[in-house]
Amino acid sequence: MKLLAITSCPNGIAHTYMAAENLQKAADRLGIQMKIETQGGIGVENELTEEDIREADGIIIAADRAVNKDRFIGKRLLVVGVQDGIRKPEELIQKVRNGDVPVYHSKSKTVAENNQQKKQNPIYRHLMNGVSFMVPFIVVGGLLIAIAVTLGGEKTPQGLVIPDASFWKTIEQIGGASFTFMVPILAGYIAYSIADKPGLVPGMIGGYIAATGSFYGSESGAGFLGGIIAGFLAGYIALGIKKIKIPKAIQPIMPIIIIPVFASLIVGLAFVLIIGAPVAQVFDSLTAWLAGMKGSSSILLALILGAMVSFDMGGPVNKVAFLFGSAMIGEGNYEIMGPIAAAICIPPIGMGLATFLRKGKFQVSEREMGKAAFTMGLFGITEGAIPFAAQDPIRVIPSVMAGSMTGSVIAMIGHVGDRVAHGGPIVAVLGAVDNVFMFFVAVIGGSMVTAILVNVLKKDISKLDISEVAEMKEVSATIEEPHVQQETQKESKQV
Repeated sequence: MKLLAITSCPNGIAHTYMAAENLQKAADRLGIQMKIETQGGIGVENELTEEDIREADGIIIAADRAVNKDRFIGKRLLVVGVQDGIRKPEELIQKVRNGDVPVYHSKSKTVAENNQQKKQNPIYRHLMNGVSFMVPFIVVGGLLIAIAVTLGGEKTPQGLVIPDASFWKTIEQIGGASFTFMVPILAGYIAYSIADKPGLVPGMIGGYIAATGSFYGSESGAGFLGGIIAGFLAGYIALGIKKIKIPKAIQPIMPIIIIPVFASLIVGLAFVLIIGAPVAQVFDSLTAWLAGMKGSSSILLALILGAMVSFDMGGPVNKVAFLFGSAMIGEGNYEIMGPIAAAICIPPIGMGLATFLRKGKFQVSEREMGKAAFTMGLFGITEGAIPFAAQDPIRVIPSVMAGSMTGSVIAMIGHVGDRVAHGGPIVAVLGAVDNVFMFFVAVIGGSMVTAILVNVLKKDISKLDISEVAEMKEVSATIEEPHVQQETQKESKQV
């Protein structure tokens, strides 16, 4: 049997590749040939060819982003979320293997696909599509500005300032240019997710108008809130125009002229005449409130953000907090993203430390996962802790939440800022973090809380009941590397 798969997540970073890896391992264990196409942040990799599709007995799509399915007409197709690809790879493969998957027909959705779409929140899916395209612009802008200020800034009573005639002033301006695209890109790709290509232009135009207050007589724009509203408005207006029945002679120019022009006019005029000024006022009030947070109110915010980041480790709740911090970067408020940047890396680093500190609490496969999780944490990939949470959620999730909340509060008290929409020690090394010392204090403190707490809650492997050991082995077998399995078998034979 030959199966194909496609994996994709909203940000196209961790979940995309974790799902692909777990599906491939499950296929290898079951003796099934599988080729997996990943649609990640750097584009399509290992693309499925026409020959692959022709020879395939079935296809699995594990994605939280829109994936074109027209090339799979006439094939058995299973559509699920990316989390199912990570956590239930064998179950998905067995479904296709047993023929429990319907054949896909163009323009018609299977029962399974409809059920999957009901499970997924379309608003979240469209929003995350916009965020995934927006984040690189914030990262590039933040890093370039941070590098320019660090290397070319001169101390003045107002802080570090780059002289106008300096080469580093040009670098700072390039970084600033990257930031100007943030809201239009967010809005454009929200609309693109809703209405496909016809929604892109009106979304970007609406996003630009939302970010430019001069269109509706406001000193400042409507910010990311306006961008989100513009994106959804443009997307659904474009989608509505697409559904209008028109003569065949006009159909060829619908996606390139009629839909973009009319949708852009409607969205633009709506913002200029009605929506822009009120949303800008709300956004200004929100920004001022956050900037003025002091004492207990700022600590409460840090606790909430830390809990959200670590609760589902890259899932919807995590992404809401991440989007909030990213948007504040665009408004020049870096002390919201600072605590988030610390909290992001604590779950994987903390779980990695836990496996190093108390090896008797973890099996061989878990200790191997700990090394990978620790490394992922250094690069700000929260998802590195997911395998531990999947195996033992009752003990792991409270532990990582406690650690992230601790680190987030320390970072907030220490006035840690982050100019880049990312987290982990990597952003500090690249110079994007303000108050680096307190950032590392927050990360180390939070990681130690996670490591100590999870080790207190977990039992030693030797003290577990036989049934518990069997259950843990069964779960861990789904994520073990082949060579780790062989080493474990050798150890068992020797004993």
